[in-house]
Amino acid sequence: MSSSMSATPLTKTGPVAVRAADLVKVYGAGETEVVALDHVTVDFPVGEFTAIMGPSGSGKSTLMHCLAALDSISAGQILLGVGDEQIDIATLNDKRLTALRRDRIGFIFQQFNLLPTLTAAENITLPLDIAGRKVDQAWFDQVVTAVDLHDRLKHRPTELSGGQQQRVACARALVSRPAVIFADEPTGNLDSTASAEVLGFLQRSVRELGQTVVMVTHDPSAASYADRVVFLADGKIVDEMTSPTADGVLDRMKSLDSRTTSVDGSR
Repeated sequence: MSSSMSATPLTKTGPVAVRAADLVKVYGAGETEVVALDHVTVDFPVGEFTAIMGPSGSGKSTLMHCLAALDSISAGQILLGVGDEQIDIATLNDKRLTALRRDRIGFIFQQFNLLPTLTAAENITLPLDIAGRKVDQAWFDQVVTAVDLHDRLKHRPTELSGGQQQRVACARALVSRPAVIFADEPTGNLDSTASAEVLGFLQRSVRELGQTVVMVTHDPSAASYADRVVFLADGKIVDEMTSPTADGVLDRMKSLDSRTTSVDGSR
């Protein structure tokens, strides 16, 4: 696919899984105040794979943590859901936030976070077990097929390769049918072959299962699996790219790195 810089706005007209509206995140106060997110407005459409990229300190991880209800916001809105089911995350108390993260949001981290005493199958269904929800066997089978783990379900994490462990983590994120999956550097601990396996699965989960995926990555090759890349710099969204290629993303990142260097003179 060819790479193209999108001229369309970052707010979309179709169904949106999660929306940041005029989002601000400030750490500290006074002389130590740091504006990590500076009035960010962006939509993440249903059934789309979006990568978030930017130089170190650009705010990309902060944006994901706020969107995923892992960090509070200073101002603005985060709306999760479609149509009349939209929930303003900022208005929820701790109990409702916990339920939201458990029932509506899937997480995939750089560290696999699997329990070593459980089998792959038990790790996959753990969120449902904790919530007291019954496993939908048909959906479970569909997810396991998508991650190609049918012959590894009885194995414990120590008996699995890194790529297989991360695919277990992917399946665990999907099994509860979340509104959106957030992936934070999901291939950071994997070699190139295992990375391709995991990214291919995330791509298929969007195209074949209708999942919505938002991924933070520093790797242009990983970003090329996405439908769209959103670029941050200095806490602001500065561009987006549709149908990304690794070379196109790399070129854009180089220009952002140069911009950051010229602004702060620190590199």
